Amino acid sequence: MAAGAAADYRGFFAQAYDGVARFAALLEAEGPVRGLIGPREIERLWERHLVNCGAVAGLVPAGASVIDIGSGAGLPGIVVALMRRDVKVELVDSMLRRTVWLEEAVAALELGNAAVTRARAEELAGRRQAGAVLSRAVGSLDHLARWCGPLLAPGGVFLALKGQGAQEELEASRAALERRRLVAAAVVELAPVAGVEATYVVRATKAAK
Repeated sequence: MAAGAAADYRGFFAQAYDGVARFAALLEAEGPVRGLIGPREIERLWERHLVNCGAVAGLVPAGASVIDIGSGAGLPGIVVALMRRDVKVELVDSMLRRTVWLEEAVAALELGNAAVTRARAEELAGRRQAGAVLSRAVGSLDHLARWCGPLLAPGGVFLALKGQGAQEELEASRAALERRRLVAAAVVELAPVAGVEATYVVRATKAAK
């Protein structure tokens, strides 16, 4: 990492920087070996993954309970937990090897505001009501609406990290979101670090009725 880039990342992550750097080191050492991220992703870990995930942290409501669906390597859930110590993050994944990794990472980073659950999103319906549900690289908005909508409390926020085609996907999936009472959906474009590709987040709110 170049010195200038490190300074930019430090400025963005602020007090969470040291924790995020430790998480990056864990991913660099274990991610490719354990099939969590591809070997080529190591060179662009900060700009493509960590900043991308950190950008969504500011959209999470203060003090919220958060569910990260399909957490995988811990992106974005662990990054959000590191940056937002005021929220409690549940890292949810259905694969044993991923939940083992997540538990190890949470312990190594001493993340008292994060917990790991091995389950499919559908299995948690009726058992969870969170203030925010996150997802990244998990599925289409149609699928995410079905999986995440039942997990949100009324007034809760749905946050799906997407690529540059987020607006087109949203328009195609708006009806599916509204069927799950996910309303006022819009794409939020975030570019917190100069020179790093913007993060696109589909944000919607769970209606009371």
